[in-house]
Amino acid sequence: MQNTKILIVEDDEAINTMISKALLKEGFDIGNAFDGEEALDIWNRDDFKFIILDLMLPKIDGIEVMRRIREKSTVPILILSAKAEESDRIIGLGLGADDYLVKPFSVAELIARVKAQLRRFMYYDLNTNSKTSSVLEHGDIKLDLESYTLIKVDTIIDLRPKEFEILKLFFQNPNKVFTKAQLFNSVWGEEYLGDDNTVMVHIRRLRNKIESNPNSPKYIETVWGIGYRLGKIQ
Repeated sequence: MQNTKILIVEDDEAINTMISKALLKEGFDIGNAFDGEEALDIWNRDDFKFIILDLMLPKIDGIEVMRRIREKSTVPILILSAKAEESDRIIGLGLGADDYLVKPFSVAELIARVKAQLRRFMYYDLNTNSKTSSVLEHGDIKLDLESYTLIKVDTIIDLRPKEFEILKLFFQNPNKVFTKAQLFNSVWGEEYLGDDNTVMVHIRRLRNKIESNPNSPKYIETVWGIGYRLGKIQ
């Protein structure tokens, strides 16, 4: 991970500097932005592998910055926010963030989270894809692991990164029933602390996108009292 480029988007100069110094000591290359407009400009001019993103930004807020980046890229995004409510965390993750850290935070924890997400993004997916076909099929759905797209019949369906990872996990393990804890550990790469809502929100949104009838799903089945599995398409 040496020399990996990380973009820090934080309008508080002291916090931006603190994070920059800590990550520079770890061998990362750093880009700095102090408002949403500057962040998008820098992002479009360079090849960053990770983004640390504050939500409360001048000019263009963090949510809009994330939305525009997600239109083009699945780069890992870690949100920094002073909002500690569970609903805010769920919204942030649901909109495309890969991790969420509440201010004030430990710099050591921030670095650990950055490294964990980068390991997964840069190595885990590469190793997984090298052992499987680049296109996974189930029923009338095709999941292209190289272009990171989902096609149902002849229609491309936009998925957020975590939605794509959940579906890929099911496709690669068609006979396995996953508990919420197993899904969280595999997709988010973190220890599961009983936060059912994060997984449930992503499953619900994924069903709304791929199921003809989300209330009677055939692709992602609920196994009551246990978790979820890939449905057996007749």
